[in-house]
Amino acid sequence: MSAITRGNIKMALASVRSTKWRSMLTMLGVIIGIVSVVMVVGIGEGVKQEIAHQVGQFGKDLITVRPGKLKSNDGQMVSNTDLLFGLNSISGLTQSDLKTIQNSDHVRLAAPLAVVPGEVKAGNRKLDQSLVIATNSSLPEAINRSIPYGDFFSDKDENANVAVIGRHVAQTLFDDYVPLGQTFTFRGYTFIVRGMFDDFKTTPLSPSSNFNDAIFIPSKVAQKITGNSTQMYTILVKPDKPQNTDAAIQSIESKLLKAHGGQEDFSVLDQKQNLEASSGVLSLVTTMIAAIAAISLLVGGVGIMNIMLASVTERTHEIGVRKAVGATNRQILNQFVLESAVLSVLGGVIGVLISVAGVLLLRVYTNLKPVISWEAIVVATGASLIIGIVFGVAPAVKAARKDPIEALRHD
Repeated sequence: MSAITRGNIKMALASVRSTKWRSMLTMLGVIIGIVSVVMVVGIGEGVKQEIAHQVGQFGKDLITVRPGKLKSNDGQMVSNTDLLFGLNSISGLTQSDLKTIQNSDHVRLAAPLAVVPGEVKAGNRKLDQSLVIATNSSLPEAINRSIPYGDFFSDKDENANVAVIGRHVAQTLFDDYVPLGQTFTFRGYTFIVRGMFDDFKTTPLSPSSNFNDAIFIPSKVAQKITGNSTQMYTILVKPDKPQNTDAAIQSIESKLLKAHGGQEDFSVLDQKQNLEASSGVLSLVTTMIAAIAAISLLVGGVGIMNIMLASVTERTHEIGVRKAVGATNRQILNQFVLESAVLSVLGGVIGVLISVAGVLLLRVYTNLKPVISWEAIVVATGASLIIGIVFGVAPAVKAARKDPIEALRHD
């Protein structure tokens, strides 16, 4: 670094210190832009990691059959359904689809998941947002979960009004740690709690897959109380052997395609594809919000340009003195461009520090687990530097072109 550059940096820092409040307000747009971009990307990456961990808990050989055909978007699978298991699809899978899957080659078990609407009550208590899911006895094995309290209903109980609940239901509906044997009413029927799952790892942006708030009942009972109107939003499948996962997927796709009259209105996903589909939606949303937040950086650049134009006017006499003692137009240009860059870099550093603090606070005080994305920090900080230089060129050119005699006459 040359002596002239070091001198310009010292002058730029001295200028910032001499107008602290004005400099801080000038940097505000850059700070807000950096904080917005880094935190949005951090939250998105954190949720994707949680989804990956949650999906991984169900086993690498889990096959997920969803209604609707997933589309590829720039190499990523994207769906308009729920982030994890496809809830809220327009149309669901049927009992016929379940039988077709169960009869496919290399399929060991298949567990349907179907939401049954209705209000759940236990005495004077009720669930405000009940999630009653119809399934079969294969669910615990499909999701690699044991029942630490009581047991899950078996094939013999397919017509019995029994239920297995999530951890949060026990506390909310019964105010009991382990409410085995207690009853609740649902759509005019009384159910007995015979088992309870332990805590599930959940993702904040996929509330419908939060099995801690779910009540599981037998599929045949659900068909009876709804008049055979329930549709499955997902069927979870396990192959007979992990190495036969691909063969099982091919068999399921072939038989479902034939059963649907050649219409590929379903998706059969392995764990990798399931994770891509789950993360694809989130990546699109994160990118969109981060792009909107990045507009703050442009606003910050405009603010820097305005303050530098005002600075050039205020320092006209100084510019005249510097030119009178031999400073060239290029040196004057470099001085003001460097001052603009210093403002943007300082704003970027402050923004990064606030972002890191914000991420740590979110991890401590909320259910979100954002991560610090160094890539986002580098890109955002680099963008702020470029914006500072670009928006600082016009004021610098104005300063460099000032006539030294006219500048000296200026008060």
